[in-house]
Amino acid sequence: MSGLNCRSCNSQWWLTLLMLLLCSSTSRPASAQQAAGNGKPAPVPAAEQPAAAEAPVEKPLVQMLVISGAIDAAVQGRISNTALTLEGQAVRQSRQALLVLEFRRGTSSFGQASDLARFLSSAQLEHVRTVAWIPAGERIDGNNAVVVLACNEIVMHPDAELGDLGRNEAMLPDQQRFVLDLIERRHNPRLHTALVRGMMDPALEVRKVGVRLMRDGQETIQPRLVTPAEHRELLDGGASIPDAPDTIKPAGFPGLFTGARARAHDVLVTATAASERELATLYDVPARLLQPDVTYGTTPEAVRIRVDGMIEPVLETFIDRQIDRALKNGANLLIFEIESPGGMVHSSFNLADRIADLESENVRTIAWIPEMAYSGAAIVAMGCDEIYMTETAEFGAAAPVVNEGGQWARAPEKVLSMMRLKLTELAQRKGRPAALLIATADKDLRVYEARNRETGEIWFLSELELEQEGDAWEEDPKLVPETVEDNLLTISGRRAHELQIAAPPVASFDELKDRLGISPETEVLPVGRTWIDSLIFLLNTDFAVGMLIFIGLICIYLELHFMSGLLGIVSALCFALFFWSHFLGGTAGWLEVVLFLLGIGCIGLEIFVVPGFGVFGVSGGLLVVSSLILASQTFGGVDPGTNFRIMSRTVGTLSASVASVVVIASLISRFLPHVPVFNQMILSPPSFPGEPEAGGPRLRPDLAQPTRYGSSGAAAMLLQPGRRGVASSVLRPAGKATIEGNYVDVVSDGPYIAAGSEIEIIEIRGNRVVVRQV
Repeated sequence: MSGLNCRSCNSQWWLTLLMLLLCSSTSRPASAQQAAGNGKPAPVPAAEQPAAAEAPVEKPLVQMLVISGAIDAAVQGRISNTALTLEGQAVRQSRQALLVLEFRRGTSSFGQASDLARFLSSAQLEHVRTVAWIPAGERIDGNNAVVVLACNEIVMHPDAELGDLGRNEAMLPDQQRFVLDLIERRHNPRLHTALVRGMMDPALEVRKVGVRLMRDGQETIQPRLVTPAEHRELLDGGASIPDAPDTIKPAGFPGLFTGARARAHDVLVTATAASERELATLYDVPARLLQPDVTYGTTPEAVRIRVDGMIEPVLETFIDRQIDRALKNGANLLIFEIESPGGMVHSSFNLADRIADLESENVRTIAWIPEMAYSGAAIVAMGCDEIYMTETAEFGAAAPVVNEGGQWARAPEKVLSMMRLKLTELAQRKGRPAALLIATADKDLRVYEARNRETGEIWFLSELELEQEGDAWEEDPKLVPETVEDNLLTISGRRAHELQIAAPPVASFDELKDRLGISPETEVLPVGRTWIDSLIFLLNTDFAVGMLIFIGLICIYLELHFMSGLLGIVSALCFALFFWSHFLGGTAGWLEVVLFLLGIGCIGLEIFVVPGFGVFGVSGGLLVVSSLILASQTFGGVDPGTNFRIMSRTVGTLSASVASVVVIASLISRFLPHVPVFNQMILSPPSFPGEPEAGGPRLRPDLAQPTRYGSSGAAAMLLQPGRRGVASSVLRPAGKATIEGNYVDVVSDGPYIAAGSEIEIIEIRGNRVVVRQV
């Protein structure tokens, strides 16, 4: 009985072992080389393959970083921190991790590049799979290409370029040994020793040959990449090579390959991808996860900037200053809290571009929309890396409008065409469906939800895109209901997530902080306005502009009467404040300042140097008025009606200020001479017979005439060229003079003439008496 039981146990043990082996063989994942046979990299395996019906396969941990410019200690530290953080998470969660490194042009020393390459290929990243991604328009060569070769897999845009490690020269022998050792340890099936040698030495030729082999009784042709020396060794060794070799890298040319060429030869790249979206599909991860996060692996230094009210040049420059201040203080995470009905198209796109460009400065940008972001505010949000909304918040309705005869109307087609291009660019940069973003501005655009036949990816395209891409998408795509005819796309936070525009909704800012990895104890308060910001906003209002111009002009008028100098300083200060506030408000530049100063100079020439009211005076006045109008607005918007409306408002403000100056000047001329104290500061002529006693000297009645000059009688005879007299006041160049006992208004022919100087009449033009100093 015991022997029978023993044999039974032994049989059961062998049966169990056989079943385990069968299960192991059927559940083993495909190799990277097999899965890549159709141009798609092998999927990232989970730590353990789950049973068929137990649970869905977990998505890998994914992180993306951008390597741009030179690789230095800071770049290496950031990548190391991120990779080791991923490794730790992968081990704790028993999951595989994916680190995508996006490479852009740059030049680095071999020491820094080799250190980073050595780290990426080390055993420290056992659970992290590294992917080098080279997007469109990029050429990665020199030492930076060594880091690309250190990654597990390489994915390139078809037009991107990789290679030429020595930059038209052969690398040093010790550097070549390091690279060859690197690719041997990396075990990337797409990296061949001969190919890498050709990439390191332009003088070396690389050939592709087919070697005839017998496997399992069948004849196969195995492709190999060889150098000419290795080709001869194969032939000398008796290898059967039926076809002529194919030279994939000629001698004397740098070993540089585009993604399409590398894919055609089945070398270097695991796959090619036209965009980050296709890259995400290749690795079966959400596209939103393939956004560079510079805060990963480090402590986020967050700054919260509010975007509220109408978006116009003053707010645009304010936000721009806040961004500069945040970057100066070391922020790497900017949260834009948007609560706005929209604004000017030009300013909105300027802000969106400014925010989108922050990715080149390793700054992560977040749009946080608690309630609404319409029109231009939605455009600003599109420039951020990620958009977070509450479930009930609304986003969209970004159609451009123009003002025609006081009525708002849809912008012309040329304006909408410009917006389509800009929205498409923002969508491509941030990985969002371009058709949906355009639908926020184009009320007649219909957008469809389609599934890619090959990858199964769900995306949103317009009818034109579906026609252009032919059979790439399944038939009978579903219409997005919010894009029916004559309707601007306006969606809630939940719907924005479903349409792959925004991240999953959050209920509050605290939940957003948790999503972004900000500690609950860290308080991220909205950045407030400084007193300078508040002053700039105040001085850009119509009332403040009118007051500055009014005070500046009236002080000039009073200065001509009092000659104190103080009023001139006040006038200069008013115009300085005007241009300073508009300069920082985004509507004025150095051109307006130069025009204003040039205009003042022309007026000065007319008054003090060239007598008469001619070319200099008129030109100077026009330059001053033009500078004030140009400084009050920008003319770069897409709506001519809005530009004209703002200009009309500016001209109205300027006209009101000038009219007020004229009225006040008239009152001053009439009443100021009779005001005690002030009448002592103004030069007044002596009283004539019959006038009230003024307590001053009187003219002789026999010399008094109805007019001082330009009339008939004895006075008219006296006012002739050649007559002489004495300047009663300083001639600047206008002033008073006594000629033959007559008190006369005269003008100097050029330079100032001091009071008491002897003068002579040289010309009489109408009522204008021109004199010179004797």
